[in-house]
Amino acid sequence: MSNRRDFLRTAGAVGVLASASAMANDERLAKLDTAAKRPVLKKDLFAEPVILETVELLRHGDNFICRVRSTEGAQGLSVSHNAKMVDLYPVAINRVLPFFVKKDARELDALVDEVYVHQSNYKLQGLALWIPLATVEFAILDLLGKIAGRSMGQLLGEIHHPQVAIYQANNFRGLSAEESIRRIERSVKQSAAQAVKFKVGGRMRQVDRPRGRTEKLIALMRETFGPKMTIYADANGAYNVPEAIRIGRLLQEQQIDFYEEPVPFDWYEETRQVADALEIPIAGGEQEPSLRNFRWLIGKGALQICQPDLFYFGGMIRSLRVARMAQAAGLTCTPHISGTGLGYLYMLHFVSALPNAGPFHEFKGLSRDIPFACDSSSLKSEAGRITVPTGPGDGLVIAPDFLRKHKPVRA
Repeated sequence: MSNRRDFLRTAGAVGVLASASAMANDERLAKLDTAAKRPVLKKDLFAEPVILETVELLRHGDNFICRVRSTEGAQGLSVSHNAKMVDLYPVAINRVLPFFVKKDARELDALVDEVYVHQSNYKLQGLALWIPLATVEFAILDLLGKIAGRSMGQLLGEIHHPQVAIYQANNFRGLSAEESIRRIERSVKQSAAQAVKFKVGGRMRQVDRPRGRTEKLIALMRETFGPKMTIYADANGAYNVPEAIRIGRLLQEQQIDFYEEPVPFDWYEETRQVADALEIPIAGGEQEPSLRNFRWLIGKGALQICQPDLFYFGGMIRSLRVARMAQAAGLTCTPHISGTGLGYLYMLHFVSALPNAGPFHEFKGLSRDIPFACDSSSLKSEAGRITVPTGPGDGLVIAPDFLRKHKPVRA
């Protein structure tokens, strides 16, 4: 009888603790929800409706430009994620762009959500939907910025970072640790970056090549760049949980500053297990398509650094919702940027308005495939920092002759 009483007493105590933990978790998630629901676009900058008369996708070779025009004659442009739009343009012109015609661009926050359910587009969630949406959103923000005389960042928030410090990213898997170091050193010398990110493991559970490269490279990175350099490691989902923890401990020994995607990106519970086992901050989110999943990752403490990709996640408004949830949880946001064209430009504008931006942001080199002029920034790394353009919209002008070569894409 006493055993039963002891059991009930213990069970009751456990129940109270579990209830308290559940309440704390509910409060934490409610805080994230409140942060994510706050309006993003500054509608009060526009006294009158901005009706979109035309929304077009233009193409020249494998370069895609979105052009939007208002009924009052204002124009906005964006350059898409060209490497992916080659395959995705039918979705853009059939399912996404037509939705925005005749809509009021001031309602962009709501439009981003409404296009998700339009014609059951939610069934396409992922790159197929979000890259076309991001492409349109960037063009609309360029248009609105030109109307208001504000930069993209100023349309979304206050400017916290007029310059963005960069980390030099690389992808030298398949090379020896020694050759990888030599190439990373050359890249860092060219950009003068004060931070660098290197690759560990294979990609999405692939074998490390050459074998033993990762262990040797981890030690060489700190030895080569010294104690003052900020160093990040990216596994691209290379490991299972035990191996991710083993590699994470090697990274900790060398005081590496974050550990990105230690397990496959959609292994949510496993990501939390790795985070719980290590002291090094866990970064992730570049492949994540779902705001709800970001909510889980942040709320459960699986990530310490959130990395929505501005193209892969559907643009700045959706990505800023993630950044605000991260801020509510006391975390930083270091957005991932992918693709060719002007992706790095959109990243600069986004980071400029982030109060909880990480100290360094991704840089893979400057592409001059798109001829443009920019009066307010060289858009080059100067002492490891890039000045964010301050002109209206995206702050640059694409060469008219180059733009004229682009013709509307048809279904």
